[in-house]
Amino acid sequence: MRRTILTLASFATLIAASLSAAPAQAANDRYCLQGRHWGYPGNCQFASYQQCAASASGTSAYCGINPRYAYSQPYYY
Repeated sequence: MRRTILTLASFATLIAASLSAAPAQAANDRYCLQGRHWGYPGNCQFASYQQCAASASGTSAYCGINPRYAYSQPYYY
């Protein structure tokens, strides 16, 4: 009986978590931590350059703009 209740509670939690998950938006991850260990495009979880630079400090990594963010912006001539 306990296993059944625990299993049902686990499934309910899993379903609730999957329904409430919002898709990631490029505005929240404008900068990527890039380098030898990160590859390309890298660890793209930084909203500001300062956040990225603080994480890259003291390592061989550097910060670059997220390509998904860069190419999602309209280009006007």
